[in-house]
Amino acid sequence: MSTRAHVVVLLVTAGTALFILRLVRLRQLRSKYALLWLTIGVLMLPLAAFPGMLNTVSRWFGVYYAPTTFLFLATGFLFLVVVHFSWELSRLETRVRNLAEDLALLRSEVEDAPEPDRV
Repeated sequence: MSTRAHVVVLLVTAGTALFILRLVRLRQLRSKYALLWLTIGVLMLPLAAFPGMLNTVSRWFGVYYAPTTFLFLATGFLFLVVVHFSWELSRLETRVRNLAEDLALLRSEVEDAPEPDRV
C-alpha cells in the first residue's frame, strides 16, 4: 500500500473515532456501544498502518489470500454484533410487554376506584 493510502486510512480512522465520540457526547450512542466500536477501530488500526501484518496472520491460519482472513474475521464480528442486538431487542420487548401489562392493571384500578366525595 502506498504512503498516500496509509494516510487516507489513518485519516478515515481518526474521523470515524471523532464521529463516534461526537455521537456519545450528543447522547445518540450509548457509551457501551461506543466502547465496542472504538475498540474495534483500535484493533484494526495496526492492520491499516502495517498491511503486512494481515499476511502474517493469514499464514498463521493457513490462508493463502490475506483479504479472505479479513473478510472471515469481519463476518464473524458482525455475526456476534447481530446476536448481541437480537438479545438486547428480545430483552427490551419483554420489558415493554411487562410495562404495558402493569400500566393496564393500574388503569383498571384507577377506573374501577370509586369517585371521592366532593364538598
